[in-house]
Amino acid sequence: MAQKGTLSINSENIFPIIKKWMYSDQDIFVREEISNACDAITKLEKLSLIGEWTKPADYKGRVDVIVDSEHKTITFQDNGIGMTAEEVEKYINQIAFSGATDFINKYKDKANDDQIIGHFGLGFYSVFMVADQVDIDTLSYKQDATAIHWTCNGGTEYEMTDGDKKTVGTTITLHLNDDCLKYDNEWEMREIIEKYCSFMPVEVYITKLPKDTETIQADQKKDGDVVVEEIPEKVEKDADGKETKTPAKLKIEKRPQLLNDTHPLWGKTPSECTKEEYIDFYHKVFRDYKEPLFWIHLNMDYPYNLKGILYFPKINMEYESAEGTIKLYNNQVFVADNIKEVIPEYLMLLKGVIDCPDLPLNVSRSQLQNDGFVKKIQDYITKKVADKLSGLCKTDRENYEKYWDDIAPFIKYGCLRDDKFCKKMTDYILFKGINGKFLALPECLEVEKSDVDEATEKAGAENSAADETAASTGDTAKTAENSDKPEKNKVIYYVTDPVQQSQYIAMFKNAGKDAVILPERIDQPFISELEAKNQGVHFRRIDADLSEEFKAAVSADEQKTLDEQQKDLETEIRAASKKDKLTVKLQKLTQSSIAAMLSISEESRRMNDMMKMYAMSGMPMSDMPVDETLILNTEHPLVQYLIEHRTDEAAKETVDMISEQLYDLAKLQQSPLSADEMTKFISRSNEILLKMAK
Repeated sequence: MAQKGTLSINSENIFPIIKKWMYSDQDIFVREEISNACDAITKLEKLSLIGEWTKPADYKGRVDVIVDSEHKTITFQDNGIGMTAEEVEKYINQIAFSGATDFINKYKDKANDDQIIGHFGLGFYSVFMVADQVDIDTLSYKQDATAIHWTCNGGTEYEMTDGDKKTVGTTITLHLNDDCLKYDNEWEMREIIEKYCSFMPVEVYITKLPKDTETIQADQKKDGDVVVEEIPEKVEKDADGKETKTPAKLKIEKRPQLLNDTHPLWGKTPSECTKEEYIDFYHKVFRDYKEPLFWIHLNMDYPYNLKGILYFPKINMEYESAEGTIKLYNNQVFVADNIKEVIPEYLMLLKGVIDCPDLPLNVSRSQLQNDGFVKKIQDYITKKVADKLSGLCKTDRENYEKYWDDIAPFIKYGCLRDDKFCKKMTDYILFKGINGKFLALPECLEVEKSDVDEATEKAGAENSAADETAASTGDTAKTAENSDKPEKNKVIYYVTDPVQQSQYIAMFKNAGKDAVILPERIDQPFISELEAKNQGVHFRRIDADLSEEFKAAVSADEQKTLDEQQKDLETEIRAASKKDKLTVKLQKLTQSSIAAMLSISEESRRMNDMMKMYAMSGMPMSDMPVDETLILNTEHPLVQYLIEHRTDEAAKETVDMISEQLYDLAKLQQSPLSADEMTKFISRSNEILLKMAK
């Protein structure tokens, strides 16, 4: 049989489109050809199940990828269903006629479509992104079928003749173009296969040509091994005459290497998986040497098929990018990382795998088509994450608290991005106090819990109905009672740097006051959101102002004197520190060991932080001026010296030096000094020590 013809193409100039624009990643041709090979084997297995093909006892489906650097070729070989001349004409020569879709339609009443990967019929042609010529050799499983050889040079012309293939299946040989010779490298292909095909449902092997050799024990020889050299048993005697035997060995051509796991962990039920398996799978897939904190096993069969594992990784927020990797699979075929249509943006901090055969992929299998079904999947994943976290908090609070520092960024980011997620997590957001004790958000903010039981909800509904009835009938006793409640004014102090703000923390502890630790960048927008949602709740950094608990009582006359002294000192310190806007306050504090404190208004500091954040993102921003207040403790000897010598010209140099030093020391308790400030501070400190030495 010999035949020549023209490929049936429904769209003009289809090959340039396939080569340049159908796939965003050139490596995808490997995934497409191996997927097609797996489909061919799966189809043959299904025909066996329904009695249309008798499977040999020793049959095992496999895909072989052969890279030949000498001949600049890559070969994809399977022992699947094969094709007849009519099927080559239908599935290869007519572009976009999917053999997988046709197979499913033909046998839909006899077998389901599980594990059939291809649906579009364009995947095969991805090979022309890298090859100047492609050859197909195929033999159908059908009795008395004739082998077919097909070749095409990347244009619309092909040639199809009888072939000489002896075994059932299909072999596709790619003759690489000069720009794509990297693909005939074994290690390059290994990397691509491991990325896209690590969990294909059929075993995938790689072979390098010319073949390397490996040495095995003689008794480990398998059928099919090609022996290059026999190494006989060796007997050696030591000085005492004791014999040592070295078993016989064989040097053989290197065996094909298995590259995939056909039964990934996510395909099992959670009860079948051990902790060690979950951790090993995490290390293998994400190459992360750290252990994950915990994980969620997704396993859903109805109303859609979705399986997967989501891991909460341990993140070093200071040194690592706060972004995880969620790998999306379709029937164990890798599709892409971090597809935002499926995974909510805030859950991108997680690491995991999700396999959903029902996903509506576009023609290149690399992106999702818009579909309401995708939103349902996203909602399901969000719910499972929220359920896992809330369940852990309820049943294992001790471990939940241990994990909190690591999982807090996930939860807070989620609360900022998704109101539904925020509502589910409200009662399980924790705040860690300076004494190490954890409080849940409702306890800390003194707001009602959102996780109420049915009885409480019913009672609340009845009360609301009663209030409405009372209002409609003119009975305003209850509504008046509610309106008489005092307006809430809850202030929560927080710490952003426990080391830098240690003096303030010590003051709070001594006064029996608490503050919460909020050290991450996400905490600033998070507390702003909490303030917006909870009227009367205010967050203030621990150094934002001076609470009454830290002030000692003074008489009216004493206060009048302090005001006069304060005015003089403010003029002096502003001049010494070159800070014209600095406010100076003389205050009698309860703790005499503290000389000076620097206070910045919460509003001013938040605005400045916001400007810095915008500047980091590339927006042209300059620092906003902040309202600084230097609080000097009149009970401290250094401050008393300043008061006594504030107008003494002979002591001006010393007054200026002490003023600048107290300001810098106060600032160091709050934030780092600039480079110039630090240089002056060190020089001044040395000068003070020299004066002390004299």
